[in-house]
Formats: sequence, C-alpha cells, structure tokens
Amino acid sequence: MTQLVLATNDSGVPEIFASVQGEGPSTGMPVAFMRLSRCNLACVWCDTAYTWHFEGDERSHRSGETFPRKANQVKLEAEEAVQLIGALGQKRLVITGGEPLLQANALADLLDLLPDMSVEIETNGTTTAPPRLDIRIDQFNVSPKLAHSGNVPELALIPERLDAYAAEPRAFFKFVVASPEDVEEAARLRDTYRIPRNRVFLMPEGTDSETLRAREEWLVPLCLKHGFRLSDRLHIHLFGDTRGT
Repeated sequence: MTQLVLATNDSGVPEIFASVQGEGPSTGMPVAFMRLSRCNLACVWCDTAYTWHFEGDERSHRSGETFPRKANQVKLEAEEAVQLIGALGQKRLVITGGEPLLQANALADLLDLLPDMSVEIETNGTTTAPPRLDIRIDQFNVSPKLAHSGNVPELALIPERLDAYAAEPRAFFKFVVASPEDVEEAARLRDTYRIPRNRVFLMPEGTDSETLRAREEWLVPLCLKHGFRLSDRLHIHLFGDTRGT
C-alpha cells in the first residue's frame, strides 16, 4: 500500500483541512489543503519548520527551535488521505509542504483516487513531477529560494529546473522577499530564465499583519517598476501564523 508522510496540526492529526487559498494566483479560492512533511531545502525564515526541522537536524533556522519528529509527522495510506480530503467537500486540492514533490509517486497514487479534483501543488522548484503525476496537476506554484533564505544557490536555484518551469504555462513563480535587494535578485532571475512577467508574484516575508503591511509599502512601487504581481498572505491576516488554516 502507498503511504504519504504528512505534517500534523496542533492536535497531532494529519494536516488536511479546508480554507481559502492565501497566496498567489488562486488567492481567495475555497480549497482543501494537504500539507506533506519533509523538505530538501532549509529556509531560515520558514514558517512551517515543523515539517522538516526535526530534532538532530543541524540546518539553520532563525528560531533555533527543533521539533520532535514523532509528534509532527504521520504516515497515511493513500486511501485514508482520500477519505479525509473527500469529507471536506471541496473541488480543488492544494498540496503543500515541506516539499511535496519529494513524494511524487505516492501523490500520483493518491490523485488516481481523486479523478475529479483539480490540483495545485506548491514547490520550491528544485525537482519536477514525473509524467504520471504531472498529467494531474492544473497549477504549479513555484517558489524559488533567494539568497536571504540561507540556501546555497547550487541547491536552491537549479538552472534546468527553472528553465523548465519558466516554459510551463501552468507554473506561476512566487518570490518571497524581505528587502528591495531581494526584489532585484528576483528580477535578475526573471531576466535570466525569461519568465513571463504576468506569472511572477512578489510576496513579503512575514508571519504577522504588521510586518506584511510594512513591507508591502515599499513592495508595491517595485511591483509597478518591474511589472510583477503582488501576493499578500491572506491567511495570516485572517488566522495568524497557525497550523491548519
């Protein structure tokens, strides 16, 4: 039987829930979310570090906090996940993480059991979906990690992957930025990989409304300058930095 490795919510159950999408081109759309565990990168500002920064992991995170794996990770058979997703009554599924494409084969098995569900997947852009999974994805939300993430570019910015996603009309790019210098780095990547500007979002890094609003004050003029789109973080304003929202 195929198993998926999921993150847990604060109650210790799999993080599968219904909400509105808070980021990117689908903002405000009612969806079912499924958050998977594990990541191949380590962003110092990651707001879901409980999916990867487990006890014994020496990669950096600004909080310094590590999480017990047993309490924050759960394995589910694909059939069990399908039941939980179906019970939410939504037509669209957002698969997030962690890095979901690390579990590509298990996801393909899952989606075989959800033939009528439209699917968007959130990825850091370092890997790709095999054909059996790719054919089921309606939208890729690709978030390449800039220098301020703390990841080395050799791991985070893989040219052949960025080339492929730039040429993929289903792929939207979401750059997390904390300073105007981050925007300039994103602009250089856009130019290098010829990413259509209407598929580029700039999103402020932050886990509270005050920080997001302060950064959006200087971010909006830079979106106008570069012709990029702005992504807020709607779920932060609605629910705060909480799991399962």
